[in-house]
Parts: sequence; C-alpha cells; structure tokens
Amino acid sequence: MLQFREYAIAVTTLLTSLIFGDTPGDPEGYVRDATNIQTSYDFIIIGAGSAGAVIANRLTEVAGWNVLLLEAGGDETISGQIPLLAAGIQLTNKDWQYKTTPQKNACLGNVNQQCNWPRGKMLGGSSSINYMLYVRGNKKDYDNWRDNFGITGWGYDDVLPYFIKSEDNQNPYLAGTKYHGKGGYLTVGEPGFHSPIASAFIQGGVEMGYENRDYNGDFQTGFMLSQGTIRRGSRCSTSKAFLRPVRNRPNLHISMNSQVIKIMIDPDTKIATGVQFEKNGRMYFVEATKEVVLSAGAIASPQILMLSGVGPADHLKEKNIPLILDKPNVGENLHDHVGLIGMVFLVDKPYSIVSSRLISIPVLVNYTLFGGTPLSLLGGVEGVAFVKSKLETEPGDYPDIQMHFGSGSDISDNGADVRYAHGTTDEVWNKYYQPIVNKDSWTSFPYFLRPKSRGNIRLNSNDPYDKPLINPNYFSDPEDYDIKVSVESIKFSIALSKTEAFQKMGSRLYDMPYPGCEDKPLWTDEYWACWVKTSSFTLAHTAGTCRMGPVSDKKSVVDPELKFIGIKNLRVADTSIIPQLPSGNSNAPTIMVGERASDFIKKTWL
Repeated sequence: MLQFREYAIAVTTLLTSLIFGDTPGDPEGYVRDATNIQTSYDFIIIGAGSAGAVIANRLTEVAGWNVLLLEAGGDETISGQIPLLAAGIQLTNKDWQYKTTPQKNACLGNVNQQCNWPRGKMLGGSSSINYMLYVRGNKKDYDNWRDNFGITGWGYDDVLPYFIKSEDNQNPYLAGTKYHGKGGYLTVGEPGFHSPIASAFIQGGVEMGYENRDYNGDFQTGFMLSQGTIRRGSRCSTSKAFLRPVRNRPNLHISMNSQVIKIMIDPDTKIATGVQFEKNGRMYFVEATKEVVLSAGAIASPQILMLSGVGPADHLKEKNIPLILDKPNVGENLHDHVGLIGMVFLVDKPYSIVSSRLISIPVLVNYTLFGGTPLSLLGGVEGVAFVKSKLETEPGDYPDIQMHFGSGSDISDNGADVRYAHGTTDEVWNKYYQPIVNKDSWTSFPYFLRPKSRGNIRLNSNDPYDKPLINPNYFSDPEDYDIKVSVESIKFSIALSKTEAFQKMGSRLYDMPYPGCEDKPLWTDEYWACWVKTSSFTLAHTAGTCRMGPVSDKKSVVDPELKFIGIKNLRVADTSIIPQLPSGNSNAPTIMVGERASDFIKKTWL
C-alpha cells in the first residue's frame, strides 16, 4: 500500500507544477548552483543554514562585496515544504543523520542507547528539516547572557530589533506591534487549520489558570497556538526567505554539494586566509580577502575548526592534525533540549490527525491551492505552552518547562516516519505502540528549558567525511535536576489531560507500562524518571560548542562581535556561539544571530 507521505508528495508536486512556475522574476524561484568558482572572494560563508543564509543575503546588499556561500548539501525537497511531513525528511540524504555516542542516562529505549540527531544537509540547513516553530525565548535569557556571562550588547533590548528586522508576521493582531515585524524576509504565521483538540488545549490551559497569549511578546508564560516559519501553508526556510529572493545578485555565488575540508589559516600570523573544499570530485582552494564566516552549526563548526588545527591540543595531536592554535573549549559546553516521547492520550472523538483521514484528493487540492488542511500543521505541533515548575526559583515570568502539543501522536502515521525519526526500536514499537495504531489520540512533548548537563564534540578521525563523536551527556548533572524537572513536566501534561475541556472528549493517558520501566512502581516519580531516561529524544536545539563571551573569560571561543579569539579574519555565527540556550526552540535565535553577525561585519569593513 502506498504510504501517505508518498501519496501526498506525488499529488502536491503534480498540482504545484501545473499551477506555479519557476521564472527568473519569481522571488521563490530555485537557487542555481555556482559552476564558475572564483579564486578569491571578499567573504566566504561556510554553511547555508539558519544563520549562514541570512548573512549571505545581508552582505551582498553591499554591491562592492562578493560572497561565496558554501553548502555541503543540495537544494530543498518538495516533501520538505509540507509542514505535517517534517519527520519524513529525517534519515534521508537531506539529513546529516548524526547519532550520539551511547548514553548512560538517556535514549535507553533506542538501538545501542544512541539518540538520533537530525541536522539539515541542504540549503536552509536545519530550518529546512525542523518543525518550523518560531520561538524567541524569554527576555531573561538574553539579559542573563549580558549580566551573568558578561556579554555586552546581547541583552534583550539589544537583540529584539534583530528579531523584528527579519520578520514578516502574518497575524494581524501581532504584525507591526512592539514585538513583531512586518515586511521582513522571514514569513511567520499560524497554520490554516486547527483541530477541535487544539481548542481543548487552549481551554484546558485557561482552566489551569494560564492565559492564551503571544509567547514571543511581553509575557512568555501561557498557552498559544503555534507560530511558525510558514508561508501560504508551506515551510518558509531561510533558503526560501533569504536566498531565493536574491539568488540573481551578481555578487552572490552559492555553491552546493561543497564539502569543506578545512579553513586555511596561516600558522605564523594566525590569519584565516580562505577555505579548502571538495565539490563533484574536484578540490578547491579559495581565498577570502576579508573574512571567513563559519556558520556550520553546533556540531560541524567545532568539527571544522578542529580539522583546521584549532582546538584542544592533546586531541588534535591524537588525531595527527597539525596544531595552529590550542583552544581547549572548542567543542565543549554542548547542550540541548531533551524531549520525551510516548505520552499518548487516547480520546473518544474522531478529532485527531491520522494519516488514514488525509488520503483524499480534496484534502490535497485544498492544501495545494489554499495552504489549509492538517497538512499545514507544524510537524503536527498545534500548540505550545510555557509553565513554571515548583523547582524553578527565579521570580517572575521565567518558565522552566515548554510543552509541544500535538493533535495526534507517534501512532498517527501508522509507523511510517515518526517512529524512525525518534529512534524507537521495533521491540518498543510492537509492544507499546502497535496495539493502538491509528486510534484517535493527542500527545504532549514536554521538556525542561535550562539543562544543567553539558557534553562535547570530538573528532572521530582526521577525515573530514567522518562524522564527529557527539556526546551530549544527557541527564548527567550530579543533582539530577534535569530529570526532576522532566518528571514535573510529565505531571503537568497529565494534569492538563484531566481538565474539563479534555474530559469532554474522553481524554485518558494510555496506561500501558513503558517498555524497560515495567519493574518500577507505576505512576511514581521513580517510574517517570525511568520513562524520562528511556523515551528521551533530542529537540535538535544543539548549542554552545563555540561559546561567546568576553575575551577575558578563558572559556570564551568568540568575542561579543563573534570574532574568533586568537584567529584574525574568522567569525563564527550559528548556535555554537550561544552560551546558554534560550527558553524555547532555537531556530529564531539562530536567525537573529545571523542578523547580528551581518551588522558586526559591516561595522568592521564599511
């Protein structure tokens, strides 16, 4: 039987090709791959992801500068444009398909206790593979960067204009207000469809004392239907937003399928002079006359630095890499948001998003023409809640738990994609999920916002094609704080399910004991802690491996203007520079980093 994903892609592709075209004047026309690579450029940007695409756009606003943007992957896919099918892009050739090292305290239900770490390998990077949620974080996050980490110029009032600069918000109640932009490159809006269960989600929050509010506005705590980077019901990646409209600029060359080998750095002067990369079997050595900008993400950026001879000296010696600069903190401070799968709540009403109801020509035609129907939902995430647990001691509006609400669950696609994206084993699937496949349900993906556990990135070898060793070291903090907050997040999800709004549809927790935790007393903190360790998965908000900070702080890798400390003409601009994750999804902050980096570069060279 044809899987729903293949069916949806086939029909929408056909309809799109019949209705729309790709003409030179089309602002959403596809990017052409650069074929004539010059020997030198003013700037070389490594990585066309959430930050790199922004920087390429902004730097080529200066007509006198020429820019080479390098991307290891190709262009986006048709399937990736359909928000509901986001999980189906993972584990394809558009995904780096990273896996962590075996974890002691997390992903225990996965093969080899390894967590899948999806990262986009295409134009737009992970903005082309993620669930599109647009969440900036809490005001206090950025003020803490300034006050607790000593990073001047990065308080909330400093960064807010850069969020607004990118944004073209489609909500008439939000657009053009103090907190939102109108007319920017990045389209932000809400899906054109909402299920009855989403209404129960909002009403259930009200019953618990939480307001329905804009979590990117003045006050974060509360419930809201999801805001996302979508345009007319389809994904709005940074490639679609920032690259396609300027793809015909003569001073912008975008080179796809270009694997960076290393940054060329003069060992005596410690100046970055260019980039070595391989494309279609040919090796290129291209000079950067002004700067190299590294925007390859929290995994690949430290990997490229270490391959270039910049990183922990002992580690580079072990991998037979000539040392350019001993920088022990390259690859350190790795942290991430960890979610929990398996929180399935069954309902008695036919309100869920299940694949069997979506296989119809009217649904697909409606979606293609108008952007409506459940296909426009952000990976199935209809709502977001921010709440504070009893463990959070910071006063005021500073929630420590975020909840993704889905009007379906891991069972809703009949085991086609989501189970594999989450790394669920056949044993867990067959025992726990299979008995309820395609039943009406909803799910909660709760996670704690300020993890204390830290890990690192290390090279597996000196081969640039070899994936690095990724050890997030989940749930390793000695006080088990991360686990305790996770348990509180589960309790909150269950309390929400018991509100009158959900009880009207017969909502109840699926009470099959989770495989691997059957020996624990059911529904106790001990049982839920086991669940946390067994069902954990990444939210793909990886950060921190090239930490930003003052030059006086030995842990700093880049300074507050994102200049690499110790190497001239080199900047890093992506999630790796984040010292501590903001309270929310990471894509919006990364785009903001790209906007800030662009202005820093212009300030230096104009």
